[in-house]
Amino acid sequence: MASGIFALLDDIAALMDDVVLMSKIATKKTAGILGDDLAVNAEKASGFVSSREIPVLWAIMKGSFLNKLIILPFAFLLSYFIPWLITVVLILGAVYLAYEAAEKIYEYFVPHAHQAIAKEAAFLTPEQVLSREKEKIKAAIVTDFILSIEIVIIALGSVIGKPISTQIIAVSFVAVVATIGVYGIVAAIVRMDDFGMLLVKRKSTTSKFIGKQLIQLLPKVIKTLAFVGTIALILVAGGIFMHNIKPLHHLLESLPSLLGEFIAGIIGALLSFIVVKGIIIIWNKIKGK
Repeated sequence: MASGIFALLDDIAALMDDVVLMSKIATKKTAGILGDDLAVNAEKASGFVSSREIPVLWAIMKGSFLNKLIILPFAFLLSYFIPWLITVVLILGAVYLAYEAAEKIYEYFVPHAHQAIAKEAAFLTPEQVLSREKEKIKAAIVTDFILSIEIVIIALGSVIGKPISTQIIAVSFVAVVATIGVYGIVAAIVRMDDFGMLLVKRKSTTSKFIGKQLIQLLPKVIKTLAFVGTIALILVAGGIFMHNIKPLHHLLESLPSLLGEFIAGIIGALLSFIVVKGIIIIWNKIKGK
């Protein structure tokens, strides 16, 4: 009896040790896409009335947890019954990430119409503001769903081949930490200007100076995160391409890994962007006829 209990404890300890190691690897693999997730959510959670920023963020965060509750069981079933399909989904996800990066770069040089629409917000009625808020929350949750799929699949891809129990614990850990971490940081970012306003109201000259800097820093932080997130998307996509497409791996393996992943990501971004835009142009012509 005693020997059986000790054997069980030894198995549990070995499992937890494996889980910790795999969780570290999975977290490292998903770190790149988390940068883009952070940038996207910071952008979507800003622009609301100050009193509504945290409630809106909380609504999006709850939607994010629900997204992962939906995604995780399907991902584990896929890993258990059709493990080779994880690689296929991983590559398809990398194509999406590469396209998203290309779209962000394109949007930087050719701004989309929604940027001009944002200026109309000051003239909306309270009912219209509430309706717009609900639309933005829904849009943010949909975007989070896509990013959550990528986070889960990338994390799962890094522990593939391990026992299913290890996969479940490690990937679930990454999913929870990613959600809490990202939205916790986003909450701090979007409240940066409010904290700055509090400092500005104080009598201290130093407090006023710091407060003004924080207010001016918020849009710069969001823009910086967007830039870093775009680079992260390229590197994450490029890393997936290099490790899962053998011809590309052999072509770029002589280069430093970071440079090789960046080149692979840029190639994927250009090709995916050209293909998608080409399909859209052809589709619009067909509809025009």
